[in-house]
Amino acid sequence: MIAPLLAIRPLPQPEPDLTGVTALAFTSPNGVAAFAALSPDRSHPVLAVGDATAAAAIDQGFTDVASAAGDLIALAGLIRAQNFPADAVVLNIGAREPAGDLAQAVGPAPTVRRLPVYEAMETDIPTPDACAAVLIHSPRAGRALAARLAATAGAPGLFCIAISEAAAAPLTARSVTAVHAAPHPDEDSLLGTLGKAVSPV
Repeated sequence: MIAPLLAIRPLPQPEPDLTGVTALAFTSPNGVAAFAALSPDRSHPVLAVGDATAAAAIDQGFTDVASAAGDLIALAGLIRAQNFPADAVVLNIGAREPAGDLAQAVGPAPTVRRLPVYEAMETDIPTPDACAAVLIHSPRAGRALAARLAATAGAPGLFCIAISEAAAAPLTARSVTAVHAAPHPDEDSLLGTLGKAVSPV
């Protein structure tokens, strides 16, 4: 059953000025899609948080794409590994409310500058009653579900399967049967965790 907690909405804005930008850093496929709608420029190297985001960048016409195959910390490591000049600028393209601070994770150099291109808004789609498990793809979604549970008596019997520890964190104190975090932040790992945690679903 598909009942999204969040709806992705692009942020209207002029075409971004990429003057002086050395590389683009994407933290989700949503960021890639929103940026591609704003700018026809595909000339910059792309550093992606994971393989799905890297694949989305390639699908949008970027040709120089590297994947950190992990989380925000892995992406920060990938950026540092490029050995950019000290005055380099990496444009961090993502959500209005990001899951973490990429600039802080990277450190003093290169400079990481944020460009919010979309926002995640809570939906009013009700959570299905006949639901054994819910998949949480981001900390923002985790907070949205936690808020719903706080407004009710919780959801005894519900298994929450999160794509990362950060996505699971808002739910650990809620009235659910269990919260499980995938060992690796990607869809295959998330679904594998679902299969181990809940049988049958």
